[in-house]
Amino acid sequence: MKNNLEDRLQNQLDKRKNENNLRSLVVSKSNNIDFFSNDYLGLARSEELQNAILEEYNLQSNRFKTSRNGSTGSRLLSGHNKYFEEVEIQLAHFFDAEKALLFGSGYHANVALLSSILTRNDVILYDSLVHASLKEGYRLSNANHFSFKHNNLEDLEKKILYIKDKNQINPNQTILVVVESVYSMDGDICPLLKLVEICEKYNANVVVDEAHSTGIFGKNGNGLVAELGLEKRVFARVNTFGKAFGIQGAVILGSELLINYLINFALPFIYTTAPPLYQLVSIKKAIDFLQIHQKELNEKLSNNIELFVLQSKCFLDLHSDRNFTTSKTPIQIIPIKGNEECQKVASKLQKEGFEVRAIKSPTVKKGDERLRICLHSFNTKKEILRFLEVLYQ
Repeated sequence: MKNNLEDRLQNQLDKRKNENNLRSLVVSKSNNIDFFSNDYLGLARSEELQNAILEEYNLQSNRFKTSRNGSTGSRLLSGHNKYFEEVEIQLAHFFDAEKALLFGSGYHANVALLSSILTRNDVILYDSLVHASLKEGYRLSNANHFSFKHNNLEDLEKKILYIKDKNQINPNQTILVVVESVYSMDGDICPLLKLVEICEKYNANVVVDEAHSTGIFGKNGNGLVAELGLEKRVFARVNTFGKAFGIQGAVILGSELLINYLINFALPFIYTTAPPLYQLVSIKKAIDFLQIHQKELNEKLSNNIELFVLQSKCFLDLHSDRNFTTSKTPIQIIPIKGNEECQKVASKLQKEGFEVRAIKSPTVKKGDERLRICLHSFNTKKEILRFLEVLYQ
C-alpha cells in the first residue's frame, strides 16, 4: 500500500538534493585545520580545562551520589539540587544580573523565554537576521511579531511608532525588541547602546541573545551587554556556553521576578529533564578558567582577526566583483552566490586541509550563500596565511 506521507517526505528530500542544498551529517577530518567551529577560544580542546572539570566532577559526584550520571527528572521534581543554586548564583554574579536560570542549550532557553512571557495583545519586533531559535520562540508565543531591517535603527523606530499609533487605545500593550549582540551568520555587531536608548524612549523591552559575544566581549567574557554597562537596561539576556566557553548549556539572566515567572510558566523548563551534574560542573569550571585565561586568549584571537582582515584586503583587490566584507569578530564571511559554487569552493579548501563549511540556502536567503569562516585563538599565522593563499587561488 502506498504511503502518502513517506512519498511527500521523499519528494521534499529529492527537491533539496536537486537544488544542491541537501543536508547530511559529515565527520570532520581530525587532521584538518579548524576554520569552522564556534570554539573561538579553544576551550573545547583545552586539556587543562578538561582536567579541572573531571576533578570537580569527582568531588561533586561524591556529594550527590544519587545523580552522578543523570539528573533523574525535571528541576521541579527530582532534578534539582544545591549545586544548581550554587552555579546559578555564580552565573548571576559573573554576568552582573539579579538572577539566573540554567537550560540545557541556547535553543532551549530562547524558546522558553519568548514563548512564555507575552500575551495575545503584545508585539515582538525582531531583527530580520536573528537565530532560528528566537524565531521558533516568537512563533510559539501568543504575541504578534514583525521584523525590522537588520541593524537598522531607523526602521526599528518607525515600526515602534507605527505599532504605538495603531494601538494607542491599549496602554497595557508590551513591545519586546529581540536582537543578537553578535550575529551568527554575518559576524556583525548590534548597535546595542543606541538600540536600548530608542527602546527606552518608547518604553519597549529588550531581549539580547549573547551566544556569540559570550566569552569574547566584556570583563572576563561576560558579554557585550556587560561591556557596554547595559545589564540593568535590558529585560533579559540569553548567554550560551556552546561557543567560546567550549562546552554546553545556556542561562537566562534577568530580574528575580522574570526568573520566578519562567519557573512557573515556561513549558520547556517545567517539562524537561534537568541538565546532568557533569554539565553544571563544566559550566562552573569554564567560568573559573576564563577568569584566569580570557585576557591572554582574547589577545591571541584579536591578533588573528586583525591579520585575517588585513590580508583579506588583497582578496578585495582581486575580486572586486564580490560583496566581500570583514568583521571585527571571529566570524568572517566570503560571499559565493549559488549553492553549487559555494560547495565547490568549500570542498576545495577541505581537500587542502582546512575545515570550512558552505552556508547554503535555505539556511541563508537565496543569493546570500557564503563560506562562514571562524577564527580562533589557537589558529597560527602560518595557517591563516596559507588558508587565504588557497582561497585566492
